[in-house]
Amino acid sequence: MSRLTARFWVDAYLARLRFQDIPAFVTAHGDDTAGAVLVKLNTLDGQARAYQRSFDLMTGDRKWVELVAGADGEVEASIAKQRQFDSDLWVIEVEDRQGRHLLDEPGLD
Repeated sequence: MSRLTARFWVDAYLARLRFQDIPAFVTAHGDDTAGAVLVKLNTLDGQARAYQRSFDLMTGDRKWVELVAGADGEVEASIAKQRQFDSDLWVIEVEDRQGRHLLDEPGLD
């Protein structure tokens, strides 16, 4: 099974968010081909959540799991630590007061 490049997935995700009028920005540009992607959801009330894609060894499925949640500064510190370990990491910040990130929609796993 072939995989999409990271850049292609990021571009498609940003387009989906735009269609729903959900602001999102690339805050760290990772490797275009194989970089991992981390999504930060900022609810604009001082709180945030970060999601990473996980691989389920039992089913072979990919799914988005919450990496960290809490005060925006704490989430930012966790993301910075992840970037120290993985310079190819993409970081996308989604800003939505309703907490929408669309990661649970079909085709985004």
